[in-house]
Amino acid sequence: MTDTAPGFDRHMLEALVCPVTHTTLSYDAARQELVSHTAGLAFPIREGIPIMLIDEARQIKADD
Repeated sequence: MTDTAPGFDRHMLEALVCPVTHTTLSYDAARQELVSHTAGLAFPIREGIPIMLIDEARQIKADD
């Protein structure tokens, strides 16, 4: 994390992959989620920590 923003460290995105498909994730800053378009899931980021649990993920539509 940076000193100026207590949010998600975008450098962490390079190391994280979808726990279902093992594909890359995209960062949705507005919703504070990491999105796996392949799996159709969005993983929440809470207090700067990505919650990579399938049970915590939100299902997304293909057109989101």
